[in-house]
Amino acid sequence: MNASPPLPKTAPVKRKRITRGWWLKQLHTWHWISAAVSLIGMFLFALTGVTLNHAASIPAHPQVVQKSGTLPLSLLRLLKATPAEGAPMPAPVAQAVAGQVGLDPSGRAGEWSDDEVYVAMPRPGGDAWVSVNRASGAISSEVTRQGWISLLNDLHKGRNTGLGWRLFIDAFAAAALLFTGTGLLLLQFHAKHRKKTWPLVGLGFAVPLIIAIIFIH
Repeated sequence: MNASPPLPKTAPVKRKRITRGWWLKQLHTWHWISAAVSLIGMFLFALTGVTLNHAASIPAHPQVVQKSGTLPLSLLRLLKATPAEGAPMPAPVAQAVAGQVGLDPSGRAGEWSDDEVYVAMPRPGGDAWVSVNRASGAISSEVTRQGWISLLNDLHKGRNTGLGWRLFIDAFAAAALLFTGTGLLLLQFHAKHRKKTWPLVGLGFAVPLIIAIIFIH
């Protein structure tokens, strides 16, 4: 009985090349997809990294807008009783305040004193507050805007941005990690033909480490 002919020695090499080609295709696909998804976010976060690093050198010109109004007498009774600490304004009062001064304190924690109820409304790139006198119904409000740079800096930090923006930051971070992770694996695939790959990667790690050790105390 004749023995089966031996497999060509090139078969394992061919399978290896096919496997390598499949992984390279996958890595390139995920690398460019994650790059496209995170491109604008990475640009903005890099830009605001510079502005945050030089925040003291960038002049700010805050704009302050103050408004006032008067709560209808029919709603004053809703402010007479002292609620639990941190309770928001009653819904009809909050709606009336929004109609008078353009700031809606609905659902926000209030600071209740004998004289007034005060609601802080911080926001990215500025601040705001509204207060209502519990005896007279006088409404006072103030909105402060620090400008576009301050807005972008606060978006970078996720300061006073709410749940939606924090979820975006998490999604952007995941896309950026995928981008850098696939980039590292692509470097590994091509390092054999690019001798400077790992020295440059090592330099990128060593430089910030050395600066941190020497200059940060």
